[in-house]
Amino acid sequence: MSVAIVGAGKFGQAIARGFVRAGLVAADRIIASTPCSEDLAKAAKIGVRTTFDNLEAVKPSNVVFLAVKPDVMRTVLYEIAPIISERHIVVSVAAGVKISYVEDKLPVDTRVIRVMSNTPCMVGEGATVFARGTAAKDSDSVLVQQFFSTLGFCVESEESSLDAVTGVSGSGPAYAFCAIDAMADGGVKMGLPRDLALKLAAQTMLGAAKMTLEPGSHPMILKDNVGSPGGTTMAGVHKLEELGFRNCLISAVESTTVKSVELSQQMLDEDKNYDEDVKTAVLKI
Repeated sequence: MSVAIVGAGKFGQAIARGFVRAGLVAADRIIASTPCSEDLAKAAKIGVRTTFDNLEAVKPSNVVFLAVKPDVMRTVLYEIAPIISERHIVVSVAAGVKISYVEDKLPVDTRVIRVMSNTPCMVGEGATVFARGTAAKDSDSVLVQQFFSTLGFCVESEESSLDAVTGVSGSGPAYAFCAIDAMADGGVKMGLPRDLALKLAAQTMLGAAKMTLEPGSHPMILKDNVGSPGGTTMAGVHKLEELGFRNCLISAVESTTVKSVELSQQMLDEDKNYDEDVKTAVLKI
């Protein structure tokens, strides 16, 4: 198996590192491409082959990961379309880019899978949900499941759920980082050294997450186990409820989900306008 990673930025590098670490693909069977010299140098340190040329990466590969930003996706798809064949599986990890958008730019019956993952993949603790396109096979789904399971949790779903997935896990690390930073600030306010406060906050979040993932666990039961009658924990929980902590997180997930839907529609609208502009230009010629 040969793998191309088009867009060797931080997430593209995380994918390559995870695959190599897990032994799924030998480093010399992965080709990473990007126009950024700095990113290529970082990718090369993983042991993968690197190139500035997307076509050079895609042509010999069986699986093509598109880890580019949404605003350059159209350009990349038009560039690689002439060399995409029935042997390729195209896996898009670009946020907000619908499967139909990718399929429309590539040859008919191209096997496309859309993935929504997150940055903790960089440390092997990612949360990934994927959906298959119209021509994707069961074996393609199994392969993608295998790939992303090396980077953390991975599950297949319908594409209609991916906007909400973006709201919960795609953007969720940012919410967690904000919570960790705020908890550390609270510790500093109460007299703790900054380094200690930050480590305590981060480790506490890590431990709480691991406990929540234990079979049969539920966060509210675990919360009750921490608090005792008339104790310190319930005083803090009461303050969180008073200030709308839970409401803020629910609203954050909702806002992110709505924004994801808007961005997807914006891409489709821009693409339609682009095609119309091209047709108008051709008619004038």
